[in-house]
Amino acid sequence: MGLIEHIPGTQPVIKPPRHPKAIGVGVVGLHEGRTLLMALATRCGHVYPVAGCDLSGEKIEASRREWPGLFYTNDYDAMLARPDVGIVAIYTPDSEHAGHIIKAFEAGKDVICTKPIVNSLDAARLVLEAGRRTGRKLIVGQSTRFFEPFRRQRAAFERGEFGDVELADAHYIHRMDWYYRKSPWAATDTDWVFLGLSHPLDLLRWYLGSIRSVQAIGSRSKMGREFGVKGRDVYVVNVEAVSGAIGRAMGHYGCHELPRARNCIELMLYGSAGSSLAQYHDMRYIHTTPETDAKESAGGFDPGALGEVVEDYLYAGRQYYFNSEVHGMHYGEFANYADYFGRALIEGAPYLPNLEEGIETLCLMEAVRQSAEARQPVEVGPILQSVGL
Repeated sequence: MGLIEHIPGTQPVIKPPRHPKAIGVGVVGLHEGRTLLMALATRCGHVYPVAGCDLSGEKIEASRREWPGLFYTNDYDAMLARPDVGIVAIYTPDSEHAGHIIKAFEAGKDVICTKPIVNSLDAARLVLEAGRRTGRKLIVGQSTRFFEPFRRQRAAFERGEFGDVELADAHYIHRMDWYYRKSPWAATDTDWVFLGLSHPLDLLRWYLGSIRSVQAIGSRSKMGREFGVKGRDVYVVNVEAVSGAIGRAMGHYGCHELPRARNCIELMLYGSAGSSLAQYHDMRYIHTTPETDAKESAGGFDPGALGEVVEDYLYAGRQYYFNSEVHGMHYGEFANYADYFGRALIEGAPYLPNLEEGIETLCLMEAVRQSAEARQPVEVGPILQSVGL
C-alpha cells in the first residue's frame, strides 16, 4: 500500500495495491472527468487511469499538467481504439451521453456514465438496445449512493436494522446560478428533473423498488426565470411503489440555501423497526438503536425504546472524500463507484445501478416531468414499456 496526499491534521488516503487484473479507464469530458482521473490514480485498486478525451484543448492541458503520464486526445474514436482502455467513463453534457455510450459499447468497452444515463426516452431506447445487442456492462455514476453516510445507511438497511421502509423522504436543494454560467445548456436544453432531482429520485428507487405512480408539482424560481430556465427548477414529488411503500422527493435549484438547517442532500428512512438519516455535504449518519444499556426507572422505562446515535465521519473522511478542500466535490464517491464497478467486472459479480436500473430511473424522472406538466398523477409502467423494459 502507498501513503498519498497526507496533509497534517487529516487522516491519510491509503491507495490500495493494484489488482493483477485491474482495468484501464479512459475518461471523456474533462471537467468532472478530471476529478475521476484523480480518484482513479490515488484511491482505486481495481481500475486505473489510461486516457483523457475532451474537445477543449484548455481542459486537456489542465489534466495533462496534473497527470502527465496519460494519453490525451480530442478524438473520441482514437481513445476507443486503444486496447488498454477497458472501461470508458462518460462525463459529457447529458444530451451527448447516448451517442458516447453506444459508441463505447460497439467498440467493446464497458461504461461508467455519470447521472442521468440519458435525458430522453428516445435515447433510452437506443442505449438499452445497444447494451443488449453488444452484451457490454454499464454502471450509472449515482454519486450519492457512494458517499460514506449513505453507504453506512445502506449497509444497516441490508442488515435489517430498520425493518421494512414504510416512508422514504429525500431531497437535493442547491443554488445553481454557478452551474448555469458553467453549463448554459442546463437552463435551455433539459429539465432539473434530469439534473439535480435525479439524486433524490434515485434514492427513492433504491429503497422503495420499482415505482408504480408519481404525482408531482413543479414551478420556476425567480433565479431560474432570470437564467431562462425552460423546464422547472422547483419540485415536490410524491411516489407510490409497486410494494405499496410511499416516498417524497424535493428539489429547489434557485434558492438561498440554509446549510446549517438542511444539508444539500438528505435521505430520511422511516422503517418498521427504526429510522435513519444520511446527509451530504455533512458526513453525518444518524440512526435509532435499541437502548440496551438503559435501566428500568421507577416511572416504567420501556425496554423496547430506541435511542439515537450520531456518527460523524467528517474528520476521519474529509481527505478521502473532499481532498481536504472545504466540501470539495466527489473524489471519494467517484473512487468508490469506479472501484466497485471494476471489481464486479473482474469477479463477474452483480452491481447496481446497472443499465436496466438506470433506464428505469430515467423513466421515473420522465413520469415526474409529465406529471408536473399535466398537473395530475402519472403511471410509470407505460413509460417503461415504451422503452423496452
